[in-house]
Amino acid sequence: MIQLHKAVDFCIRHQTILGYSIVSLLTAAIEHIFSSVVFKCPCNSGNMLYGFSFLLAPAFILFLLGFMVNARTWRLLTGKCSSEKHLHCSPWGTCACFCQVLVPITAKALVAPLTWIAVALLGANFYECAASGSSLIESLFCKDSGTDCRKQLLKTPCGEELPAKISSEHLSLHAQSQLIGWLVIASVMTMVLISTCVSHCCSLVSYLQLRFWKIYSKKEHELFEIKAKEHATKLAERNINCFFEATDPAPFPTPSNEDWQKISILYTFNPQEQYYSMIHKYVSTNRGNSTGFNQEGQNLTVLAFVDEAQTS
Repeated sequence: MIQLHKAVDFCIRHQTILGYSIVSLLTAAIEHIFSSVVFKCPCNSGNMLYGFSFLLAPAFILFLLGFMVNARTWRLLTGKCSSEKHLHCSPWGTCACFCQVLVPITAKALVAPLTWIAVALLGANFYECAASGSSLIESLFCKDSGTDCRKQLLKTPCGEELPAKISSEHLSLHAQSQLIGWLVIASVMTMVLISTCVSHCCSLVSYLQLRFWKIYSKKEHELFEIKAKEHATKLAERNINCFFEATDPAPFPTPSNEDWQKISILYTFNPQEQYYSMIHKYVSTNRGNSTGFNQEGQNLTVLAFVDEAQTS
């Protein structure tokens, strides 16, 4: 039981990394299935289109799915085109907050497509098919070798080999693909490290306060879900009972539309205040009726990465 408790605690503390790992493993498994079962290079003039469609099209689809399954995407977009909202906030401030929150959403959506591209390049099947039909690769391998070399190049994904003299002068298509794959992996890891360092260096709070903030955000989200289900269940029961029993409904306190709008505003951090979410600020400012609450959206210092604890 102690070991099980430690394992569960480890999973909870590293759930973000584990989540990314699971997504990457599933993507790699799907890519392997596509590469070994579905993909069949035509070995003709359509190689380039066919190969790149398998290399890039699934990555683009996974990128779109990354946005669609992220709850923060819909929290960011819902109601933003409403004419009523534009009367209460600065267009420049809203746009800046929108872009700053969109960056971490985009970064999370890129995990699956970049994994697909990297694994596909290491496997080399897609790239070998696409590159064999490329005019650039053709000029590299068959510059002075005539039409026979070009025909052989198109057949290389199907087992045809180039003459030893030609292939020995350049990296093989398989080797090129793997080299590009490792470059993609190295570049992505470097960018992740740099962006993480920059985000922490620019943090307006200390390391321990940031950890507390993430814990608070996660717990607030969990409690909100529980309370929302309870409240919605009671309201539904009251309405159904009144309908079938033909009775007048008893008073039932519930947040107003204005209250919902206030807690749904993009959260911005003010170093002169100590609020950890819009609900925290709403509760601490007399249900959002103070003048300080209405200035939300004008301060552009957004700690968007804290909201990662609320994604689900």
